[in-house]
Amino acid sequence: MSQSGPSLSVLVVDDSPVYCKLVEQALDGQDYSVTFARSGREALELFARDAHDIVITDWMMPDVSGLDLCQQIRKSELSYTYIILLTSISDKQMVVKGLAAGADDYLTKPFDPGELCARIGVGRRIICLQRDIEAKNLLLQEAARTDSLTGLPNRRAIEEWAERQIRGATRHGYPLWVVLADLDSFKNVNDSYGHDAGDMVLQKFAEVLRGTTRASDICGRMGGEEFVMVLTHVDRNSIVPTVDRLREQFASLVFRFGAKTASVTSSFGIAGFEGTGSPDFSRLVRKADAALYAAKHAGRNRVELASA
Repeated sequence: MSQSGPSLSVLVVDDSPVYCKLVEQALDGQDYSVTFARSGREALELFARDAHDIVITDWMMPDVSGLDLCQQIRKSELSYTYIILLTSISDKQMVVKGLAAGADDYLTKPFDPGELCARIGVGRRIICLQRDIEAKNLLLQEAARTDSLTGLPNRRAIEEWAERQIRGATRHGYPLWVVLADLDSFKNVNDSYGHDAGDMVLQKFAEVLRGTTRASDICGRMGGEEFVMVLTHVDRNSIVPTVDRLREQFASLVFRFGAKTASVTSSFGIAGFEGTGSPDFSRLVRKADAALYAAKHAGRNRVELASA
């Protein structure tokens, strides 16, 4: 009986060469990578080096019993392992004890090869379902931290990242700057050319930000037409010229909306510290926002740095 799906690793733990051979024959020709351990202790060493998807273990072994092995695996596993106990014990209370220790299933010796394969198939389905759930959870976590329009990190992701960087800047004494950016007269773009045009401008601005952000820094969208950058290891004399180059780059772009063309500018407010003190991110955002307001008030399309 063949199994569909990804190849899974199986660890067979039994001090009996006869039963190891029987399991090997039962799995012959199927899509499993099989490893054998002759003792519970050897199994734990193998599992520590390479966690297996499915473990088939004898109950009675001279060093570490199958029961103890179940408990140790459940304590240490990072992803779920499906465990099948092979036992000559048919007493129901002992079976319950094995399941309570962490086993998912059991099979009484001597076993039927077809039944063993069927029970392993159940484990395969559960492992594959678990992988699907983990993959979907990762996608959900990523979506919860990503702005859907621009693909940039959203405010939540920026806040989490920035708080860690602020602690690092305080500890190691390097400069950190929060830069707020806002597209000038953006409502006019939506009103004059439509929201699709506005979305295109936002996406292009995000592209410019992403292209000028180093791997050690981060940029994201706060909401609407407001964006944020967190920059590190730039001294106070260099931060305004650094941001101003970005402003000039975006201002030089010409957007085509059907038969019409337009340029869009942006304004920036900067606040930060140079390794002294330990301000929280929200305080730096408020100071950068005040500097951004000053840039808007002074005529837009400019960069303002908050006072130290």
